Amino acid sequence: MKKLYKNNDQTNMSIIEHLAELRERLFIAFSLFCIITILCLIYIKDISSILQQPAFGIKFLQLAPGEYLFVSIKIALYTGFICSSPFSIYQIMLFILPGLTNKETSYLIPTLIASIILFFTGLFFSYKILVPAALNFLINYGSDIVEPIWSFEEYFNFILLLLFTTGISFQIPIIQILLGYFKILSSKDMLKYWKYVIFISTIISAIITPSTDPITQIFMTCAILILYLSGIFILKTLNK
Repeated sequence: MKKLYKNNDQTNMSIIEHLAELRERLFIAFSLFCIITILCLIYIKDISSILQQPAFGIKFLQLAPGEYLFVSIKIALYTGFICSSPFSIYQIMLFILPGLTNKETSYLIPTLIASIILFFTGLFFSYKILVPAALNFLINYGSDIVEPIWSFEEYFNFILLLLFTTGISFQIPIIQILLGYFKILSSKDMLKYWKYVIFISTIISAIITPSTDPITQIFMTCAILILYLSGIFILKTLNK
């Protein structure tokens, strides 16, 4: 039995053609991911230098055979995934847009664009503010007793965790917009619970920041609160 739907050219497509298009979109997205990952491997020294900049003056060691090689591959994979993700989302959007109504499209496209922008803003905020603050605390704490010499793999895992958790936490306004759109919570309800949000944001900041220094947690808490209030403002603008 065949299921029909309309594409952008207003022509009918069978389920087989539908799946073939999906395969083509996924193949294009995966191809771009592979190309970007290979480019990252070629320029891995430059990318590693960028990641090491917040830890200026720290000596990194290779504590196991091939550690830097495996970390390089991991860095290339994560960088390739992050850089290719907007294009991958674009390919998925091209596939699902013909099946959406104009109203759904008018909400979905701006939401996805805002989500991507917020994620990369979170990465930038983490790299420029949270990571230096956390490393500065960890380096200076006990510096008169021990000399900071770190494993590059452990350092990368630390940076990766902080970057990704911050990028994900910057999706708070998107979650609020979805809750408002589906009438689960209104902007008034969200504003009413602001005291609880302060408490919860403090706990979240303590969990998602790998370091235990108060400066990093304060920065993260302030960022979450600003994002939360921004989400409320957007919902009020949309009358939700």
